Amino acid sequence: MEIEAAKAGYTGDGTVDLRGRPALATKTGKWKACAFLVVYEAFERMAFYGIASNLVNYLTTQLHEDTVTSVRNVNNWSGAVWITPILGAYLADSYLGRFWTFTVSSLIYVMGMMLLTMAVSLKTFKPTCSNGICNKASTSQIAFFYLSLYTIAFGSGGTKPNISTFGADQFDDFNPHEKRIKASFFNWWMFSSFLGALIATLGLVYIQENVGWGLGYGIPTIGLVVSLLIFYIGTPMYRHKVSRNKSPARDIIQIPVAAFRNRNLPLPNDPSTLHEYEPQHYIDTGKRQVYHTPIFRFLDKAAIENGNTDNSRPPCTVTQVEGAKLVLGMGMIWLVTLIPSTIWAQINTLFVKQGTTLDRSLGPNHFQIPAASLGSFVTLSMLLSVPMYDRYFVPFMRGRTGNPRGITLLQRLGIGFIIQVTAIAIAYAVEVRRMRVIRVHHVLGPKEIVPMSIFWLLPQYVLLGVADVFNAIGLLEFFYDQSPEDMQSLGTTFFTSGIGIGNFLNSFLVTVVDKITGRNRGKSWIGNNLNDCHLDYYYGFLLVISSLNLVAFMLASSKYIYKKESVDVKEGCIDLVEAKAMPSTPLGICN
Repeated sequence: MEIEAAKAGYTGDGTVDLRGRPALATKTGKWKACAFLVVYEAFERMAFYGIASNLVNYLTTQLHEDTVTSVRNVNNWSGAVWITPILGAYLADSYLGRFWTFTVSSLIYVMGMMLLTMAVSLKTFKPTCSNGICNKASTSQIAFFYLSLYTIAFGSGGTKPNISTFGADQFDDFNPHEKRIKASFFNWWMFSSFLGALIATLGLVYIQENVGWGLGYGIPTIGLVVSLLIFYIGTPMYRHKVSRNKSPARDIIQIPVAAFRNRNLPLPNDPSTLHEYEPQHYIDTGKRQVYHTPIFRFLDKAAIENGNTDNSRPPCTVTQVEGAKLVLGMGMIWLVTLIPSTIWAQINTLFVKQGTTLDRSLGPNHFQIPAASLGSFVTLSMLLSVPMYDRYFVPFMRGRTGNPRGITLLQRLGIGFIIQVTAIAIAYAVEVRRMRVIRVHHVLGPKEIVPMSIFWLLPQYVLLGVADVFNAIGLLEFFYDQSPEDMQSLGTTFFTSGIGIGNFLNSFLVTVVDKITGRNRGKSWIGNNLNDCHLDYYYGFLLVISSLNLVAFMLASSKYIYKKESVDVKEGCIDLVEAKAMPSTPLGICN
C-alpha cells in the first residue's frame, strides 16, 4: 500500500489532507508546513511564560498573598497546565484527531488570556488602594482571577500535547530523506519555544513591573490571536494521520486483563509461538508491527495461542502486548523524571523570590532588573545550546557511535539530569553565601536588600537552561518515539504530566516543609521573610533527593528496552528497525 502510494506521489505513511484525501508528498508537510506551527509555538510560549515567570510576584504584590501561599498557587496552576494535556491527548487519539482538538482548545486558551487581561486591567477586578496602602483582594476578585488562569490551563490541555505531535506528523517515516530531517525536528521545535520564553522573560516581565500588568498580559494575548491566524493560513499544507484504532487506551488496558486471565498457563519458551498476524497484514493495513522484547514477560500470557477457548475473544497479538510493555516501560522512566521537574519548578517560584532580596541595580543609573527577568538566561543558554547540540555535538558523536542521534535518548536524559544536579548544588552554595552576607551585615527586615548582586544566581539559571536542552527536548522526543503508533498524543503527555506532577510535588514539599520546620515557633525554612529563614536547608534537601533520583534513573534506564518495529516497508517484506535510533539496518527479515 505504502509503495503504491509513494509511486503515485502520495506520502508513504498514509497521511491525508483536511478533507481526507491522500496527502501529496511534494505539496504538503515537511518544514514548509512546520513553519506555521513554529510561529504559533513561539507566541504561545511567550504567552505562557509571560504569565508563569512573574506570577509569584503578582500574587504577592498585587493580591497580597504570603510567600508559601503564592508559591503553592503558582505550582498548582503550573501543574494543572501540564496535567490537563492527558485529557486533550485522549480526545485527539480516540475521537477528534489532533487538528480539531487543537482548534477547539486554542479558542478556550485565547478566551482565558482575554479574561486574565481584564482581571489585571479593570479596576473592578483589582484590589483598591488608598494612600499607597492596598486592601486585600475580595473573594469575587480572587475567584475571577483564578477562573481566568484555569481557563488558560484547560485550553492548554488540548493544544500542548497535539501541536508538537502534529508537527512531527508532517514528516513521513517511510521516506528516508524526511525521516532523516525529522531527527532534528524536536530540537528546532523547542528552539522556537525558547525564543518565545526569552521575549516573555526579557520584555513582558519588564512591562508588567514598570508599565502595567494589563499591557504586560495584553501583548501576548494579541500575539496569540495573530499566531492562530497564521496557523490556519497553513491548513492546505498540513498532513493528518488517520487513526486506525478508535480506542488505543482501551486496547492497552485489555492486555494485563488478558494476561491475568491466562495467569495459570505456562509461557512458551519460543516467543515466535505467541499469537501475531502475518507481516502482510501490516503491509495491507499500513500499521507497524512491533516485535517481541524479553521484558515484562508476564504480559506475554495475553498472546498465548491456546489460552482462550472463547472464540469471541481471540488472543492479543504480540504487537498489542508490546504496546502495553512500551507504556509500562515509559511509566518506569516517567517516575524518575518527577524530581527533575520539581527542581525546574524553582525557576518561577523560589528563585524569583530569592532574587527580590538581592541587589538588582545595573549600571551608573542603577537600573533595577526585574527578578523574574533572570529567567531569560535560562532561555538564552537554551537558544545558544540547541544549535551547538544539533550542528556540532550530534555529528561529532554520530561519527563515534554510529547512532543517527549521536547518543541514545536515555543517555541524553542522563546528561541533562547530571547537569541539573550540578545546578542545584550551585544554588545551595550561593544561598549559603547569601545567608552569610545577611549575618555579616545584620539584614533582618523582609524588604531589606542584601548587599549581594543578583548575578550570583546566574550560574544556576544558565546550567538549568543547558540541562533542559538535554532532558526537556530529550523527554519530549523519547515519549513520542517510544509510544505505540496510535497513542503518540497520549504518549507525549508522559512529558507534560511529569512536569505537572513535578509542580504539584514542589507545592506539596513547600507546604509540608514550612509546616514542619515552622512548628512550635521555630524558624521556617521557607518563611515570608527570606532574610530570616533557612532557604539554604531547603536547597540542600533538594540536592539530596535529586542526587538519589539520579541513581534511580540510572537503574531504570539500564533495564529499559527500546521498541523494535517495522518502519521500512518494501514489497513483500518488512525491515526491522530498533527505535533507539541505531542505524536502520535490517535484522534478517529482508535482504
